[in-house]
Amino acid sequence: MPLHKGKTSAGGSGRHVGNKLATVGFEEVVPPITALRDNSVPADTAYQLVHDELMLDGNARLNLATFVTTWMEPQADRLMAQCADKNMIDKDEYPQTAELERRCVTILADLWHAPDPATAIGCSTTGSSEACMLAGMALKRRWAAKRSGGNGKGARPNLVMGVNVQVCWDKFCNYWEVEPRLVPMEGDRFHLSAEEAAARCDENTIGVVGILGSTFDGSYEPIAQICAALDELQERTGWDIPVHVDGASGAMVAPFIDPDLVWDFRLPRVASINTSGHKYGLVYPGVGWVVWREHRLLPQELVFNVNYLGGSMPTFALNFSRPGAEVVAQYYTFFRLGREGYRTVQQGCRDVATYLSGELEKTGQFRLISRGDELPVFAFTTGADVKRYNVFDVSRRLRERGWLVPAYTFPENRTDLAVLRIVVRNGFSQDLADLLMDDIRRLLPELESQPGPLQTPEAGSAFHH
Repeated sequence: MPLHKGKTSAGGSGRHVGNKLATVGFEEVVPPITALRDNSVPADTAYQLVHDELMLDGNARLNLATFVTTWMEPQADRLMAQCADKNMIDKDEYPQTAELERRCVTILADLWHAPDPATAIGCSTTGSSEACMLAGMALKRRWAAKRSGGNGKGARPNLVMGVNVQVCWDKFCNYWEVEPRLVPMEGDRFHLSAEEAAARCDENTIGVVGILGSTFDGSYEPIAQICAALDELQERTGWDIPVHVDGASGAMVAPFIDPDLVWDFRLPRVASINTSGHKYGLVYPGVGWVVWREHRLLPQELVFNVNYLGGSMPTFALNFSRPGAEVVAQYYTFFRLGREGYRTVQQGCRDVATYLSGELEKTGQFRLISRGDELPVFAFTTGADVKRYNVFDVSRRLRERGWLVPAYTFPENRTDLAVLRIVVRNGFSQDLADLLMDDIRRLLPELESQPGPLQTPEAGSAFHH
């Protein structure tokens, strides 16, 4: 979560609470900015003032930057409202919510081809970031257990991954003192390759992270090839290095529309997989999942048995109390859609993504980095002949129409490449895609009339990858 600093009003007094926005009877009502009000206000007044401020936020349905679900059915909304007061950790008091969580874990283990879904182990989390932290902790603890006899004493563990990983992996390495071995992008290779992964491993490598759906361009990393390269490495060196698949998005896409793609527990080297229920799992924020292929891969010393409100329960999480609403919503969505429903939704998203990328290419003004034919996500940049505007100008002008299309540069080794990225989610229809294209075609002549680019990477976008 972002860190915030306190803000003092223009008047400089820490007791000032805001500007006048409404009156109740004869009382002026101001929202609290730096300190609580002395008095209460009517509920309707508080609601209206907060509601009015929130109108300044962007329209979530037009936010093409986020992977996070922005629409669910009314029935799911009702279930979530009915469960908002349930504390997920209190499994003794809310045993059926705990049962729905257990079912979801088993469903995911089956979806990802665990050898025995009934004996796989996993849990819900607040999102993929927490799920990745838990998977990383298990990798490090298993590595340490192999060296418990003193072999390699004082060695520093390392984790191999592409530079395109989500920031949670940088956090994991920082917080748990693991050396991040980041494979840089090179030329038109924008993610981890099998050769580069194996080349960076040694006896202190706790694992390799493969990403099923890079946030930079929506592409899948070659998980099966990475596993094969690590198989060969083990034959040569004896190093048995596990793979964790960060399937934050792709683990809820590939099983339905790429069923022949082998990336999951069908590969014996894949020890664990995480996903975001609140991305292509089609649930509002925040719920994630992590599953290990079998019990032995989750060290038992990491699992705590807690006596809580009269019941003993095992728990493995960074958070403790959290609402059960999102877990219930995940089970509802699994129940409601089934395999065919998920296939229809994800294929529809991919169809819109590939249609939209094709229409952008037809303008002759843009070059595609990806096409949306893996994740329904694609990146594109301006063509070589475009000199009068850049991707940051396009992003800024689209924002004037309400579209949030992020512009950003790629990481080290390819900081010369600046792109726009579009994420197609459930609810972004062909009609909305056509409206977006109408706005882009309308803007292009105006952008071409500029003397040159008006925005820079620093000033052009508030998007932080």
